[in-house]
Amino acid sequence: MSGSGLVLVVAGPSGVGKSTLLNRLLKTDPRLKFSVSMTTREPRPDEVDGQAYCFVDGREFERAVSAGELLEHALVHGHRYGTPRRPVAEQQAAGFDICLDIDVQGARQVRDSGADAAFVLIVPPSMAVLEERLRKRHTESPEELARRLETARVELAQRDLFDYEVVNEQRGRAVAELRAILTAERCRIRS
Repeated sequence: MSGSGLVLVVAGPSGVGKSTLLNRLLKTDPRLKFSVSMTTREPRPDEVDGQAYCFVDGREFERAVSAGELLEHALVHGHRYGTPRRPVAEQQAAGFDICLDIDVQGARQVRDSGADAAFVLIVPPSMAVLEERLRKRHTESPEELARRLETARVELAQRDLFDYEVVNEQRGRAVAELRAILTAERCRIRS
């Protein structure tokens, strides 16, 4: 990835509140843009294609992978997710900072690529709180919920991959911590 904009990789378990925190941060920072991921899963009732995600079928996703169009991609909970390279590079080249709301597998791929990025892990205050948040969404079957919680345990064990950790216990504080990380990264002298 090249250009003058910063890449902020925000990852964490499903249901931890990554999107909620980033949406609040994005509303207050005109220099920060959101990277819209591609996915093969069906949209949830409140999701609009091209805003939360670009919803595609498996064939289109595989074409993008084969063509090298994705910065990262992963199979998560039976669906494929990925970050298109071109929009990230275009926003950076225009001088914007860009945030990626991705899973831990994807964050590892971005880290392994050698990309100049800041990596933030969003964590729940406890597994019990995470389970409660997932239940309140009413989007997963009991089997899917159990699978997501097990995946969360695995993801949270990979803290060493990240530069920063934000505990999403109180939303306002978590957003303030994300804002502080972004400010620090903007002030960092890069070699």
